[in-house]
Amino acid sequence: MATVIPLICLAVIVFALAVTLRSLRKRPAKNPTWPPYPLIHASGEEMQRRRIECRDRLSHAPFGRELAEGLWKALQQCDEDSGLIHQFHRDYCGHGLLRRPEGIVLCEVEDGGSYSGSPLATWKTETDFVGFFARQSDFSCSGWDEREPVFHTTDEWNRDNQRLTAAIIRKFIKDSHKPRLS
Repeated sequence: MATVIPLICLAVIVFALAVTLRSLRKRPAKNPTWPPYPLIHASGEEMQRRRIECRDRLSHAPFGRELAEGLWKALQQCDEDSGLIHQFHRDYCGHGLLRRPEGIVLCEVEDGGSYSGSPLATWKTETDFVGFFARQSDFSCSGWDEREPVFHTTDEWNRDNQRLTAAIIRKFIKDSHKPRLS
């Protein structure tokens, strides 16, 4: 018995050494092609066709009063300078709704949650906020709707680029009901 335990330990050591040496001897995989997806060199006309195709898929259904009221209430639970920011990454993060001392502000969000410049719009009362957002839709928030000056833009890069949608608002409301970890 006294010689069995050292032999088992020796076998484990030899096995580990063999596995290590074998892994070192393997040749590295060939570098994968980069980028790992096909590049598309679309013409200006093709890009415009794709923009129109995306635009035509946007919902025109108004968010409605219930969703707008839920959004207002969820924003009221946020700390100051926080709120609905659905993208947290480097550079441009799209439109966000933040709770500020002056009310709820719609702003363009940069670098993971910061914003600078003037707000696109500010709402001080629930009545004004709910009235505004109840009539909005994915289409109007995208920037395509010329009848909605708060969101409208002629900048093709900015249109429908990380804008507010009903799905994003619903997720924000749902997540606002989850308990916060301290």
